[in-house]
Amino acid sequence: MASTPILIVFDCDGTLADSQHIITEAMRFAFQSTGLVAPERSNVLRIVGLSIGEAVAALAPDQSQARRDEVVRAFRERSTTLRLNPNMREPMFPGAASLLRTLVEREDVILGLSTGKSRRGAARIIEQNSLDGVFATIQTADDAPSKPHPAMLYHAMKETGTSPETTIMIGDTTYDMLMAVSAKVAGIGVTWGYHTKAELRHAGAKTIVNSFAELARTLDGRAAFAPPYEAVA
Repeated sequence: MASTPILIVFDCDGTLADSQHIITEAMRFAFQSTGLVAPERSNVLRIVGLSIGEAVAALAPDQSQARRDEVVRAFRERSTTLRLNPNMREPMFPGAASLLRTLVEREDVILGLSTGKSRRGAARIIEQNSLDGVFATIQTADDAPSKPHPAMLYHAMKETGTSPETTIMIGDTTYDMLMAVSAKVAGIGVTWGYHTKAELRHAGAKTIVNSFAELARTLDGRAAFAPPYEAVA
């Protein structure tokens, strides 16, 4: 293992937590309640990982900023309501919590979270899944520009005193991998989320894993800490 601490930053939605039902339902409601045609579910899942403002802009590029702001407000209100429903939880993927609790016990590892959620949304996931104290740094859409801008990783490295050479970004979307490339950190893509293996590779994923067991083995190996790939032009 590396002699200096490794910062391992996880994405949330689609990587650690399965939030698709709340996200897609809240987005459907937000569009319809503001008089717009709801986007296809597949299109909504494509933008998971972006901040809500960027996501709505991507789904409704022809709408005015004022109308998109209405959709954003409706989405936030609806998602808050849904998350208060005990039947609409955002469960962790099998193996996620176990891996996090194993990693947090390692003296050579620092854990971080980087998500398009608001800080309140991130706090809710942490509370629901008893992950208090697991993440040394938590970066949200309230703190920095949306992925794939590298600001979240820059902030995480500054807060933990780490460098690009000792940082890994783990996520399920091209936004995560492009952010990693921009910040010059290694990116590990996971296949159980919302973007394909080919897309992750094209966006610069150094390594791609198919399960949390495979991810655990990868993080135990020195190969995970090698310099990152570049995104394919």
